[in-house]
Amino acid sequence: MPEAANYWLSRFLFQRGLALVYLIAYLVALNQFRPLLGEHGLLPVPNFANQVPFIDSPSVFYLFPKDTVFAAAAWGGIALSLLALTGLSGRFSLGISMAIWAALWAIYISFANVGQIFYGYGWETMLLEAGFCAIFLGEGATAPNMIPLWILRWMEFRVMFGAGLIKLRGDSCWRDLTCLDYHYETQPIPNPLSWYFHALPKWALHGGVAFNHFIEIVVPFGYFLPQPFASIAGALTILFQLLLMLSGNLSFLNLLTVVLAIPMFDGRLLAKWISHLSLPVQVPTVHEAGRWHKFAVLGYAAVVVLLSIRPAINLVSSRQLMNASFEPLHLVNTYGAFGSIGRTRYEIIVEGSGDPAMLDGSWRTYEFKGKPGDPMRNAAADCAIPVAPRLADVVRGYVAVYGGALVRELRGQVAARRPRGAFTAARESVPGGAAALRTCAAVSLSLQYGRGTRAIRRMVAAGIGRPVVPGGFTGLAGLSPDSGRSGLVSRIRSIAEE
Repeated sequence: MPEAANYWLSRFLFQRGLALVYLIAYLVALNQFRPLLGEHGLLPVPNFANQVPFIDSPSVFYLFPKDTVFAAAAWGGIALSLLALTGLSGRFSLGISMAIWAALWAIYISFANVGQIFYGYGWETMLLEAGFCAIFLGEGATAPNMIPLWILRWMEFRVMFGAGLIKLRGDSCWRDLTCLDYHYETQPIPNPLSWYFHALPKWALHGGVAFNHFIEIVVPFGYFLPQPFASIAGALTILFQLLLMLSGNLSFLNLLTVVLAIPMFDGRLLAKWISHLSLPVQVPTVHEAGRWHKFAVLGYAAVVVLLSIRPAINLVSSRQLMNASFEPLHLVNTYGAFGSIGRTRYEIIVEGSGDPAMLDGSWRTYEFKGKPGDPMRNAAADCAIPVAPRLADVVRGYVAVYGGALVRELRGQVAARRPRGAFTAARESVPGGAAALRTCAAVSLSLQYGRGTRAIRRMVAAGIGRPVVPGGFTGLAGLSPDSGRSGLVSRIRSIAEE
């Protein structure tokens, strides 16, 4: 118990940080889930529930796939997040506190398990895994149980070390230290500072790759060392994640990774820092939790040990999987990021016309929040906070890999004169509604984040679609010979021409 008592403040800060991430995630669900996955969304949950068995992707929304239920669940998650963030959840009994954390997890897994490609990111399973562990941490004046804190260290190790290994086994630019020459330009969603990072001298960019390898390959082993080495490893991890947050937008991935590093810190060290900041946090006199809680923690630990076998094997496998789950509850997962880096930035431009015959040439571009397009619009300014527009991310590139169904749904919505989902998320709509839709692939010629606009400055059409039928979706035809015929554009074309 003496050692555990030293980590009361670590647990306190971790729980507040995790509650903040939950709050962000539920605010995003409230704002984005219904346009994307609601009853009239791009990939409606009712359709998914009819095709995928509940046992394969458990969610309460199988029972109630209604927009009103989605909104109520998001509001409920927001309320519970605020209870945890303000510490009110810790003022109740340990059982009620655990129930609040369990409800946060149960509601969010209901969103994630029916979220399809829009919830197919590594940070979703990270939140679910960390959120389930938080149920067993205890709260208030109960002494922290060290087993869940060690499980969180094991999770952070898989996040960081897995990301490091996937890079060394992946793109050659990670081995020759040139990946950052391209990354800030081609990353999925930039932020206002991305241009300045890209403009750094080559020696700084190459040194940044070496620093990345040190943080992701070497530092994670420090998580399991005694103090003060574990605290040093946690501090280096947080520094690295803050730099990533300054240079781009990966939703709440980096913020959550920062939160996961907090259990590395000795609470006595944190107490000194807090005292210097004059923050109103007092460590209470702690007492042991009940025997039932210890048994619950041991049961959870046994499950984690069993479920860790496949992720551990995956880490050392030459065919390492990135951001994969081996069971539908996402309790122990594999992680990784940026195993490959694009050398050229491609954008999918979506245009609509109010003329069914498409004779007046009145094509107008749908400008999605956070997605580069119009060179006079500051798209990066939409992403200055750790919230990623899911649709912009998918339209920008992932549709080429995962989005055949998404493209077909876009086609159907326009043909049926039902421009919802994607179009409600766009910045401006076609006057009178979209009677026709077309796409083109655009390729940037050089760095596109200008100091003035911090958006795409020059785009050149790599291909432009021709209408199949009035009101239909256009295939990508007549690609320019100098477009390079990249794999990405080829996949876009093959999907669009289905």
